[in-house]
Amino acid sequence: MPAALGAAVAPLRLGVEALDPRTRLLGAFVAVVAVALLSSLPVLAVAALGALALALAAGPGAAALMRRLVHLEGFMLVLLAFLPFTVPGTPLFGAPPLAASAEGFARALQILLKVNACGFLVFALLGGLEPVRIGAAALALKAPERLVQLFLLVVRYGGVLRAETARLQEAMRARAFAPRSSLHTWRTYGHMLGMVLVRALERAERVSEAMRCRGFAGRLPAPAERPAFGPADLAFALLLAAAILAALAAERLP
Repeated sequence: MPAALGAAVAPLRLGVEALDPRTRLLGAFVAVVAVALLSSLPVLAVAALGALALALAAGPGAAALMRRLVHLEGFMLVLLAFLPFTVPGTPLFGAPPLAASAEGFARALQILLKVNACGFLVFALLGGLEPVRIGAAALALKAPERLVQLFLLVVRYGGVLRAETARLQEAMRARAFAPRSSLHTWRTYGHMLGMVLVRALERAERVSEAMRCRGFAGRLPAPAERPAFGPADLAFALLLAAAILAALAAERLP
């Protein structure tokens, strides 16, 4: 059964991988904006299910999808549990001032469907792209160059700073540090945060010097090759436009 399912979705996965990175990035942006404009729960549910199917077919797989979205789903559960108590409306249960309203549940469900649909779309269209290719596509689409540089540097050195923080925490444990709710614990964490910031500044200075030694003058080099849009990109654009128009039309149905 899994082999048959993999064979069935393989053409779709290959089709997404064949798209130009600019098409995938622009398509993800347009699709997310379109989902953000929706408000009907049935239409949002259909959009979320369609985006989930696309993510499972075109993305790296269900396991990778769950790993990347587990924190997001935890936040959505918290939102679903507490938002109904903060929106006034028809009470479902509880007593004022702690009464959950039907309007609050509808609002929370709307946000949950929107966020999940957007996450599935981004995962499906951009999950298989390397950060460097995303940055090159953003530059080709005339995105602000400083913003692209910041994105690439965060992707490159975010893991380095996490590893530095892990080394400091390991050194603290080696010195028998045990976190407690005490002034000493908070002071120790403050010193650790300060050390992380100091080492991040030192590393930033070293990286800046290394980039200047390699001829960096404030501008990213242009991609060596920029393939032209092909028939697959045109077909994807037409399908995406049709899906967005259909969703917006269904939104306005009585």
